[in-house]
Amino acid sequence: MTTASGTRRVPQRREDVWRALAVLHPYCAVCDVSYVVSGPVGTGTTFVCSPGELAEGASPRDGAPRGTIVEWRPARVVVTKLELTPETWTTRIELADAGKGGAEGTDVTITVTHEPARGSRLVRLLQRSSLQRLVERTVDGELAKLPAHLEQALADG
Repeated sequence: MTTASGTRRVPQRREDVWRALAVLHPYCAVCDVSYVVSGPVGTGTTFVCSPGELAEGASPRDGAPRGTIVEWRPARVVVTKLELTPETWTTRIELADAGKGGAEGTDVTITVTHEPARGSRLVRLLQRSSLQRLVERTVDGELAKLPAHLEQALADG
């Protein structure tokens, strides 16, 4: 298992950051990913991810990554687990008020964990440093996209 974490402060209120990051919209223009969600959003909700924007009524291709929301505490924490054939990616987003009562915005902490689903211990050992760099770059990339997600959420209303 390989994990990385990072934090970034944004000037927006925690509730606004929550709507921008945790609510699964049918399409995220920032990430260029479509989500097909089954049922009401909360712990246990499942979803399918598809690259690009799906046409209305279209279904994700067979074998598209499937995910589950494993923790859901509105305006505080969301944890998703994305199952791919050779691996599982878990993303934890934690939101905390920055400054007294959020006067300085919101601290967003993103933690990403990668778990291989198969492969020998030797292969995992040999790949360990490259996987650590990949997971760290993933966290850095997600933190870098925060302003774009917030801007998109504001535009969507």
